[in-house]
This record gives sequence, structure tokens and C-alpha cells, in this order.
Amino acid sequence: MKKIIPQYCSIADNRRLDADGRYFRLKVADFKPVRPVYPGQFVHIKVADAYDPFFRRAFSIADYDPATRRLEIIYKVVGKGTSTLAIRRKGDSLDVLGPLGNRFSAASKTKTVALVAGGIGFPPLIYLAKALLSRGFSGDQLLFFYGGRTKTDLIELRRIRALGVHVFPCTDDGSYGFKGFVTEAVMQRLADANPKGVYIYGCGPEPMLATLQESAMRRGYAGELSLEAPMPCGVGVCLGCIKPTLDNPRKYVRVCYDGPVFKLGEVKL
Repeated sequence: MKKIIPQYCSIADNRRLDADGRYFRLKVADFKPVRPVYPGQFVHIKVADAYDPFFRRAFSIADYDPATRRLEIIYKVVGKGTSTLAIRRKGDSLDVLGPLGNRFSAASKTKTVALVAGGIGFPPLIYLAKALLSRGFSGDQLLFFYGGRTKTDLIELRRIRALGVHVFPCTDDGSYGFKGFVTEAVMQRLADANPKGVYIYGCGPEPMLATLQESAMRRGYAGELSLEAPMPCGVGVCLGCIKPTLDNPRKYVRVCYDGPVFKLGEVKL
């Protein structure tokens, strides 16, 4: 396998997705990976030309078109790194490393698939949904649960619905869709399903994933979770993103290198 090295890509678009300027969609052109790009993987981006902030930032891949070589990420402005990225403009050069990490596996086509996104955890699940549909899944098999604190946290709903999947928006305050946590909506919707016929994919804040993992394991569902964690190096060297395993708390995995995708029940959350 060829070594993955940083490459300079031109920003094709860096567009605000909401009125408050909290969410952005960034597309880079001329991204030429040395290996295939899959849902679940991430890229490590040097957000500034100088060294402030110094460390790269990890972003899940929301889409990649090998024909046009355009890579897309969607991010929320939450700190210095994402604030710096938000002011980058079309035509700017961006230092991108990737794709990194492992990928989601493909569920059996006999399964009902629940894609469970919390907050900014939805981009890799959009990419995954597209991939599953291209593999022959029908839109009726894919249940896309998307949760946020309030209505304004649910962005790209039109895009998700355009995929032809079943969409279940959820808000903590009840301002849109199901009132309550997204994990509650998932378990209610799947209450009568045969556990052997369900496969769950999840991405979002760790408390949400912990609840999803506990509830799914209790019911006997199989599935995978994509974890979010600070990744200073992105290649498993710095150990800044380690997590204990569930079956052996003395054994640790590196989210960036061994993940970010793990089987349900593999990592202690």
C-alpha cells in the first residue's frame, strides 16, 4: 500500500449552511487519494497556513466523487480550529491528509438499517446511505434518525430526504419532529422488529453513542459506531484519542488508527 502523504488541494467552496453561521460545507478540488475513499473514514486538515492552531483537525468525509476528485466535509464552528477554517475562501490552498481510519462495513441486504446521527455526526452517515443505495438497498430499508437540541441544529434535511430514505428528525425540545433524544426515537421505532433483522450505524456525541450502544446491545441488535475524539496526530502515534475496550478495560484502542468505526460493544463509552 502506498504511503498516505499530505496534499495541497484548492478550496472549491466553503459555504455557510445556516443563518447563524455555525455550520459549513467545504469542498476541495483535486483531491487525489492513493487508496479508495470509503464512508466512515476521515481526513486530517491543516486549517491555517501558519502554525496557529498547530495541530490538524479531523473531519469525517461527507462525500467523495472520484470522477471529479471533489471531497466534501461538513463541520460546525465550535473552537479555534473550525473558526479558522470557516474564514478560508474559494481558491485558497488547503493541506489535506487522508483518507485515514477504517470504514463502515456493508450490512446484509436482508437487514433493516438504522442510521443514527446526533448533532454533527450526520455527514458520514449521508455518505454511507448513498453507498448502501448504490449497493442495491432500497430506500424503504434505510431509516435515517437525525437528532439535535433544537430545530436549527437539523441542517441538510432536504438533502437527506432527497436520497429516498425514511427520515426521522428528532429534537430535544420538541421544536421539530420527535420530541426527545434520538436514541429514544430509534428504540421506539424498532420496538417490534426482529433483532436479527436490524443493523445499526451510529455517529455523534459520545453520550448519545453510549446510550445507543447500551440500548442496542440490550435488545440484541448488531451494528457499528463511528466515534468522535480529538485526534492530534491522526495516525495512532500520539495516543491522544485512546479508549478502553468493553471486554477488557486494560486494553485500549486508538480511535484514529483502530477506528474511528467500531462494532457495537467493542469500546467502552
